[in-house]
Amino acid sequence: MKIVSVILARGGSKGIPQKNIVNLNGKPLIQYSIDASNNSNVEETWVSTDCSKIKKISLSLGANVLDRPTHLATDISSSDSALLHFAENVDFEILVFIQPTSPLIKAHDINKGIDLIHNSYDSIFSGCREHWIPRWSLDVKPYNWDIMNRPRRQDVPEQIIENGAFYITTKKKLVESQLRYSGKIGCIEMPLSRSFQIDTLEDLELIKKLL
Repeated sequence: MKIVSVILARGGSKGIPQKNIVNLNGKPLIQYSIDASNNSNVEETWVSTDCSKIKKISLSLGANVLDRPTHLATDISSSDSALLHFAENVDFEILVFIQPTSPLIKAHDINKGIDLIHNSYDSIFSGCREHWIPRWSLDVKPYNWDIMNRPRRQDVPEQIIENGAFYITTKKKLVESQLRYSGKIGCIEMPLSRSFQIDTLEDLELIKKLL
């Protein structure tokens, strides 16, 4: 089964201008995702982009590039629509969707996910465990817990939260469901220390220290 990866990296970004190629400890941000893919069991690494600068950098780093139509690269465009465009234009059986804003991803994370696909899972996402903590809404109301009956942390089951680093699915399931995951879904757990994404300048400064 042919395994490829795709990194969705559009040019527009409001939080951090040109975020996907911002300098992160001497490398463009997208290089961390490309390197993780190239060092994994993925056969081809692709970048889907509408930006000529991202295209040039990605090609220089050894990735293939698919030009993404501008209507699939707006602030309101879904990642799933870009994945379906990719599926229409590139040959593969298994797709690893990697987000460039998660530079702490490692090749072995991807390989673990591919192994699960080979072991009868239809889709995979990456995540990390979370202990219960009291959450509040923005209008300062308890979110999914009762202030009169506050549970102890150890009495509430742990949860897995998506960390957004990567997703894996088959072409068949992607086209059928129109979603990045469907069918029998599994999770590759990553430690919290490698589950941060870059969305703000504050995130950028934090990850500079973690790398």
